[in-house]
Amino acid sequence: MASDSSEKLRVLGVVGSPRKGGNTDILVDAVLAGAERAGAESSKIYLGKLNLKPCRACEGCKKAGRCVNDDDMQLVLSQMDQSTIWVLGTPVYFWGPTGWFKAFVDRWYGAREHINFAEKKAILAVPFEDTKTATARHTVGMIKDALDYMKTPLLASIVVPGVLNKGDVNSHEETLAAASRAGYDAVVNHNAALGAE
Repeated sequence: MASDSSEKLRVLGVVGSPRKGGNTDILVDAVLAGAERAGAESSKIYLGKLNLKPCRACEGCKKAGRCVNDDDMQLVLSQMDQSTIWVLGTPVYFWGPTGWFKAFVDRWYGAREHINFAEKKAILAVPFEDTKTATARHTVGMIKDALDYMKTPLLASIVVPGVLNKGDVNSHEETLAAASRAGYDAVVNHNAALGAE
């Protein structure tokens, strides 16, 4: 069913870094700014400020129709469901995403009962300290594989090496421009596809 053309596209930023105003936050903001420039509405959540318990692989979600963990994931799922494009941001912690972000992705298993992941799209933002791009390969690969498994198209990956200190990514003007462009293009292309239906 086509959505009401008067309703603005919603884009959700998910920040997996505990450092508000840090490099991940700045990158996610750049993508959201581009999306807003294209006419979308945006919102953002900080996983580190929420009570998110890890998946216990108990299969309770299949029996109860929802995760048996009593935490903030239901709030996150509601925002994910109301949004068409997700901007997923995490720094690299010891060759992987942050613990908050990994717990978030693990909980997608039970979220399939509530969200049609195939109707969503994602943009990935991954800054990290090391100067070797390959250091992010496990983080990016894990998230790409998880999205692929959920049949969620990954529209763009913004991977930024060599940014450790808070705000370092601000000196990467071309990268921030590319992040903004990714957000803008995602909204424009989505609206164009809707118009062609």
